[in-house]
Amino acid sequence: METGPSGESQLVPREIESAAEEPRVLCIVQDTTNSKTVNERLTLNLPASTSLSKLFEDVAHKAGYVNGTFELAWGHLVEVTPLDQASVKSLVESGFEAGKRNFLQLRDKDGEQPQIASDESGTADSSGLDDSSHDRFIGPLPRDGTVGCSSDYSSPSYSYSSILNKSETGYVGLVNQAMTCYLNSLLQTLFMTPEFRNALYNWEFEESEEDPVTSIPYQLQRLFVLLQTSKKRAIETTDVTRSFGWDSSEAWQQHDVQELCRVMFDALEQKWKQTEQADLINQLYQGKLKDYVRCLECGYESWRIDTYLDIPLVIRPFGASQAFGSVEEALQAFIQPETLDGPNQYFCERCKKKCDARKGLRFLHFPYLLTLQLKRFDFDYTTMHRIKLNDRMTFPEELDMSPFIDLEDEKSPQTESCTDSGAENEGSCHSDQMSNDFSTDDGVDEGICLDSASAAERVLKPKSSLTFELFSVMVHSGSAAGGHYYACIKSFSDGQWYSFNDQHVCKITQDDIRKTYGGSSGSRGYYSSAFASSTNAYMLIYRLKDPSRNAKYLDVEDFPDHIKRLVQREKESEEQEKRQREIERNTCKIKLFCMHPLKMMMMENKLEVHKDKTLREATEIAYKMMDLESTVPINCCRLVKYDEFHEYLECSYEGEEDMPMGLLLGGVKSSYMFDLLLETRRPDQVFQPYKPGEVMVKVHVVDLKSETIAAPVSVRAYLNQTITEFKQLIAQATGLSAETMRVVLERCYNDLRLLYVPNKTLKAEGFFRSNKVFVESSDSDQVTFTDSLLWKLLDRHGNTIRLFVTLPEQSPGSLANRTCCHKVSGDSEDSFDGAKGSGQSVEAILEESTEKLKNLSLQQQQQTSSTSDSQKSSDHSDFEHIESPAAEPEGAAQPAPQVTSGSSTGGTASDPENQFPLEERSDSDVNNDRSTSSVDSDILSSSHSSDTLCNADSGPLPLANGLDSHSITSSRRSKAHEGKKETWDTAEEDSGTDSEYDENGKNKAESQYLYFRAEPYSQEDSAGDNQKCLLVHVDKRITLAAFKQNLEPFVGVTSTQFKVFRVYANNQEFESVRLNETLSSFSDDNKITIRLGRALKKGEYRVKVYQLLVNDPEPCKFLLDTVFAKGMSVRQSKEELIPQLRDQCKLDLSIDRFRLRKKTWKNPGTVFLDYHVYEEDINISSNWEVFLEVLEEPEKMKSMSQLAVLTRRWCPAQMKLEPFREVVLESSSVEELKEKLSEISGISLENLEFAKGRGTFPCDISVLEIHQDLDWNPKVSTLNVWPLYICDDGAVVFYRDSTEEPMELSEEERNELMKKESSRLLKTGHRVSYSPRKEKALKIYLDGGPTKDSGQD
Repeated sequence: METGPSGESQLVPREIESAAEEPRVLCIVQDTTNSKTVNERLTLNLPASTSLSKLFEDVAHKAGYVNGTFELAWGHLVEVTPLDQASVKSLVESGFEAGKRNFLQLRDKDGEQPQIASDESGTADSSGLDDSSHDRFIGPLPRDGTVGCSSDYSSPSYSYSSILNKSETGYVGLVNQAMTCYLNSLLQTLFMTPEFRNALYNWEFEESEEDPVTSIPYQLQRLFVLLQTSKKRAIETTDVTRSFGWDSSEAWQQHDVQELCRVMFDALEQKWKQTEQADLINQLYQGKLKDYVRCLECGYESWRIDTYLDIPLVIRPFGASQAFGSVEEALQAFIQPETLDGPNQYFCERCKKKCDARKGLRFLHFPYLLTLQLKRFDFDYTTMHRIKLNDRMTFPEELDMSPFIDLEDEKSPQTESCTDSGAENEGSCHSDQMSNDFSTDDGVDEGICLDSASAAERVLKPKSSLTFELFSVMVHSGSAAGGHYYACIKSFSDGQWYSFNDQHVCKITQDDIRKTYGGSSGSRGYYSSAFASSTNAYMLIYRLKDPSRNAKYLDVEDFPDHIKRLVQREKESEEQEKRQREIERNTCKIKLFCMHPLKMMMMENKLEVHKDKTLREATEIAYKMMDLESTVPINCCRLVKYDEFHEYLECSYEGEEDMPMGLLLGGVKSSYMFDLLLETRRPDQVFQPYKPGEVMVKVHVVDLKSETIAAPVSVRAYLNQTITEFKQLIAQATGLSAETMRVVLERCYNDLRLLYVPNKTLKAEGFFRSNKVFVESSDSDQVTFTDSLLWKLLDRHGNTIRLFVTLPEQSPGSLANRTCCHKVSGDSEDSFDGAKGSGQSVEAILEESTEKLKNLSLQQQQQTSSTSDSQKSSDHSDFEHIESPAAEPEGAAQPAPQVTSGSSTGGTASDPENQFPLEERSDSDVNNDRSTSSVDSDILSSSHSSDTLCNADSGPLPLANGLDSHSITSSRRSKAHEGKKETWDTAEEDSGTDSEYDENGKNKAESQYLYFRAEPYSQEDSAGDNQKCLLVHVDKRITLAAFKQNLEPFVGVTSTQFKVFRVYANNQEFESVRLNETLSSFSDDNKITIRLGRALKKGEYRVKVYQLLVNDPEPCKFLLDTVFAKGMSVRQSKEELIPQLRDQCKLDLSIDRFRLRKKTWKNPGTVFLDYHVYEEDINISSNWEVFLEVLEEPEKMKSMSQLAVLTRRWCPAQMKLEPFREVVLESSSVEELKEKLSEISGISLENLEFAKGRGTFPCDISVLEIHQDLDWNPKVSTLNVWPLYICDDGAVVFYRDSTEEPMELSEEERNELMKKESSRLLKTGHRVSYSPRKEKALKIYLDGGPTKDSGQD
C-alpha cells in the first residue's frame, strides 16, 4: 500500500500546527484485512491532542478506505475491544503514549473487508492500493520530459553526438566515464543546492597560489559553470576527477555515494582553509547530537556532544524479521534508548556501583541541509556475503523533525555532564548506526545553530522551523556487488522534479518518486527483500524551510566578475571545440594503400581529406603521405578504388580529377566499404582503365619443363565471358597458345579446378572479384588432371612454405663431413651418447615395450587416412621425384646440396631404423602438454604460404597495373590432409615413429621425399654475427623427422644430435619434438633455430634445473638443462646430475647432500624422495623445471607424511628478520610446529606466535608492516585448514615472541627505514604481496595524486 507525501501533509491539524510545546504520538498501523497488505504498516505522527475520530479519518485517508468500514484495535493485545471511532477523547486520554511507538491493527468490521474509496471521494491516495497500475520502471530513469518517461529510455549507452545538444529540460547531464554514476549523482545534487552553488561561485581562485589542474574547488566551479551555461546535452567530469588525483583506473571503480560525499567534503574543507568558505560545509550540513547514559537509580547522566554530517537509518534491525516501514519509524528507532542491565550494567559514578541505566542518543541541532542515509547494504551472517536490503521504506516530501529533538537539553540540562559517556558496553546498539564522520576531538559544543537567536529564544520558536522539504533522492539500482546510481532532484526554481541519470535529464512526477520507496506488492516479511525491486532510494537530502535562509540560484547576470570571466573562457573553448567538430564532420577518412615501387611492399595509412578537396588535391596529399617524392613523379601516380580484402581494383577515376572527394566517395561516413590505392607506373607506361563490373584475375604461367611458376600477371575480365573468350584474353596477355592452353582456377585454400568446358561462363565456374589461375600450353599428356604433372606441381606450390633456419656455429663446414653423417648415423648415436656420459644409463631405463601403443596408433592413423583424398595418396610415387625448380642452375654455383631426390638420401632410405632413429616422448605429455606453453606450441599460428615461393629469383615486374608484384598471403591446406584432425598427443599415442607405414599406407622411406630445397641466406640484421642461415622451401606436409633428416647435411650431425626450436614473434623459443607431426602449423617466414645436443627419445623429458638459495637476495638461480626419463628414480636422476653439475656448474656435490624438489614459478614445493619414480610418483611434463637444493646436513625427509616448512623469525625489538631455517614436521599439527619453533628459538610455547607468509617465495614483507599486517596466531589446531592451508612442502611461516615490543623509532629513523625497505623490496620484486581481492578505498588526493611506485604493477 502506498502512502503518498500528499497524504502526509494533511495529518497535522492546522489549529495546533504552531503549538511548540505539544508532544506527539507515533502511531504504527498494520493492515490485516488483505494478504497483500498484511505486512504493510502505515505511520502517522500526530499531536497528542488529536481525537480518536480524527485518527480514524487520517487512517482512512492513508489506507485508501472509506471511513467507518474498518476497525482499529491495539496491536499488542489479543481479544481486545476495538477503539471507539466516534470518541472525541484525545489520543493520550485513550491510552496512547507520547514519544513512543503505538502499534495498532486495522481489522475487518462485522466480518466484511473495508470498502476501497473511489478516486472521486477524495479520501484515497492517488496512487491507489496496488502498484500494478503504475508499472512504469523508475530507474534507470528515462530521458525526455514525458510523464513517467517510460518508453524513451533504451540503454545507458550513448554516442558522442547525443551529448552535443542540450536537453529539452534546460539542464545538462554528466558523462559517465565508466563507473562514475555515483559521482555524477552527487555532483548534480550539489549543483542543484542553491546555497552550495552560490558559495562556490563566491570563492575566487588564485592561479598564482595553486595549479588549476589540482584545485578541487576550481574544477568544481568550472563544472558548475558549464552545467549552468553550456549548450551541450552532457559534459565530461574528467577534469574534476583529475583534480582528485585519480587516474583512468579509478573510473572503473564503483564506490558508495555516501562515502564519496564525506571524502569530498573533507577535501573541500582542507582546500578552503583560511578562506571565507572555511566553515561552509559545517554551516550547511553539520548537526549535533548527545550520546548519553543515565542511571535509573539516581538519575545521574553522563554524556558527550557529537557532530554529524548525515544520519544513518537502519532499514531492518539486526535479528529482526521485519523492516521499518518509514523514515519516521527509523528515526524514532535511532533515538530509542536501550536499557543496560544484567551483565551490561553501567557503573554509576554517583552510586559508586553497577546500576541499571539507559543509553541512547538525542538530537540537539539539525543542520540546514539534512542528509539521511538509508542503510540498505548489510552483511548476511548465514551466507557470509554482503547483501542489499530492498525492503520498502517510505519518506515524506516534508519531514517534521520536531518530535525527534531533545527540548529539555535545549532549555537547561540539569544533569551532570562529562566529555565521555562512560558506557562500559562497547557493543552499544547505536554504535553501528552512528556516522564515522562524527567529530569527537573535544566535548565543546560546536554545533551550528538554526539561527542567531539565543538558546532560550530558540526553544520558543514554533515547530514549523524544523520542517524540512525533500529535494534530492539518490537512487541505487542493483545489488550489493554493484549497480547504478542516479539522482531525482527537485528544482527550487519551479518545484519540478527531474531525473539526472548520467547524461540524460528528464522530468519526472511524484509517482516516480514514490516508486523509489523499494519493496514489492506490499510485502514486508523477512524474505520480501529477495523478491523486491532492486531500484530504491539510498540517500535523501532535505532542506530546512526557512524563508530567511532559503536562497535562490544566481542568474548569469548576477555572477561575480571572476565567474563572468570564467564563463567567457569556457564559452570560447566550447566554440573552438564546436569548430573543430565541424571540421571533423566534413572530413573523409578512408584507408589508403600503396605498393612501394622500390621496397616492393604494401604500405598502409589513413587518408584524411576534406570533402570539398578534389581528387587531384587528394592525390597530392596521398603522394606526400606515402613519401614517394624521391621515388616517382606525381604524374605517375593515381588513386583508384580498391578492395584490400580481395586485393581487387574495383575501378579507376578517369576524367574525374576535379570532382570533390565527398561526391566521389559517396559522402562523409564513419567507415567505407572500400579503400583507396595509390597506384604507380613507370614513365614509359600508361595506366590501364579499370571499369566497374570487371573481375581481376592473377594469371600465373606454369613451365612444366623447368617446373617453375612465374609471378602473376593481372588480367581483367567480365563474369559473363566464356572460358574460350577468357583463354583468348590470357593469350593476349601472356603470348601463350589458346588452343593448347590449360587453365586451372584456385578457388580457395588450394582447391584446384581445371576449366575445360568451353562455353561455360566465368561466373558459373565460381569467379569472384579477385581470382587466381594457373595456365600452361604445352602438349598435355593424356592422363586425368589429378594424375598429371601440372596438378602435382601446383599441389606442391600450394603446400610449400618458406622458413628461415639458423644453424649452430659449431656445425662442420665441408660437404664431405655433412654427407658422411648420413651413412654413419646408426653408429654415431652410441658413441655420441657415450661421450656425454648420460645417454647409456638413460637408454638402459627405456626397456619397456610399446608394441601395444604402436598397434593402437597404427589403427588410428589408418582410420584417419580414410578421410584423405584417395587420388592424391596414390600419386606419391610420381610426386616424390620432382626436381627442385632451380636445381640445375644452382647446382654449379652452390656447393650446398639440394636435398630433393631419392639419390641424395638413398643410403638411409631403405633402413627405417636409421631413417627414423628418434623416438618421441612419453604418453604423460597427453596430460601435460596441452596445459603448458612448452614444446612446439603449434596452435598459436595458422598455416600460410606465399603465392610466389618458387619465384624468389624472378626479375622486376611491371608497375603499370599496380599489384603485379604483390600477392596476398593466403592460408592453405593439403588435399591429402583435408578433414584430418590434428592431435597434440605424445609419441606413444601417435606412434608415428614406431609404425612401419604412415597414414597413407606408404613406406616412410617414400613419404620423406616431399619437396625440400635449401639455399644459404645472409642475415642482414645479425649485427655482425657470423651465424649461418638457410632459406628453406619445404612442403609443409613433411614430418618433423623427415625435415630433420633433410637438414642433416647442413647441420653436419645426425638428426639425433641436434634439436629444432621454433621462434615466435617475441623471440621465445620452444623445442619441437613430435617427430611424427607435420609442419602444417608453420607458415611463411617462420624462424627456426637449430641447436646441437642430443634430441629427446621416447619417454624422455627435457628438464631445467634451478638452484634454490633460500637466504640469497635472488633465491632462484639457473644451473643447467638435462634429460629425465620415464621410469627413472629420483636417485638415478641425481646420479646423472652429479657429473653435469661438476663439469658445467663447478659444483662438486655428494648424492646425499642435495635434494630435488618441485618448482612452481619461484615457489619451492614437494621434496622428491630418492625412491620416487618419475611418472609413477611424480608427474613430469615437457620443459619441466625443478629446484636443486644443497643440504648442510644429511636429508631429514624420509617419508611423504612428513612436511618441510621454511620458517623465519621476526624480531620486533631489532626490527629485522632472521635467515630462513627449515623445520621438518611429522604431522600437520600446529602444536608440533610451535614445539619445533620453540626448540630452535628458545621462545616459550605460551609466548610463541606464528603467521603464514603471503605471496610468492620468499614472501617478502616490509619490517614496518609485518608486525600488524600478518594474521598472527591463527586459532587452528592443524596446518591444513583455513586460513593456513599448509598442505605441501615449502610453505613460509614467520614467528615471533609475543612479549617482545617493537623498537621505538623517531620520525627520521622511520623515514630512513622506509626508504631502505622500499629499495630492498623493489629489487626483489616482492613489493606487491598477495591478498584476497578487496574493494579499493576511495581517496581524494590533495597534492595532485598518489606517489607512483615503479615496483608496483
